[in-house]
Amino acid sequence: MCPKIVQEANWELYKKQKAAEAILYEKEKEAEAQKATAEATFYARQQVADGELYAKQKEAEGLVALAQAQGTYIRTLLGALGGNYGALRDYLMINGGMYQEIAKINGEAVKGLQPKITIWTGAGGVGDGGDGQGGAMKEVAGVYKMLPPLFNTVHEQTGMLPPTWMGKITES
Repeated sequence: MCPKIVQEANWELYKKQKAAEAILYEKEKEAEAQKATAEATFYARQQVADGELYAKQKEAEGLVALAQAQGTYIRTLLGALGGNYGALRDYLMINGGMYQEIAKINGEAVKGLQPKITIWTGAGGVGDGGDGQGGAMKEVAGVYKMLPPLFNTVHEQTGMLPPTWMGKITES
């Protein structure tokens, strides 16, 4: 073979090797960059997860501390009320504004209904004299005086009549 052809072939081989080495070098750098990006992404995700875990742990610790404080509060109140659970319940309902909330809800429920309301003062009705005469029979008589207006109110609002054994509504 001719030395010039060998030299040209060697030159072509050298150029191809250098090109291949350049491509290999470029691919290695791309792989390193991808690896670095993946590691950075993993680290960022791990930091977020660690932050969320820390927040959840602190939230749980806060709930435990709140429960302990409420337990101490309830024990203290119960002790002050002599262990009376009913009194404790009533106090907590009053203190928590439950009765006001119930009244508000009930007020909203009847708003616009325009119900007819009948008010009786004592068993004897309005204007019973208050002289204390008559005792128990006066009280029973007052209940019977109260029934007809009650029956009328129920009938006007619901259309229901009392059972015949209870009495009849008198048209006035």
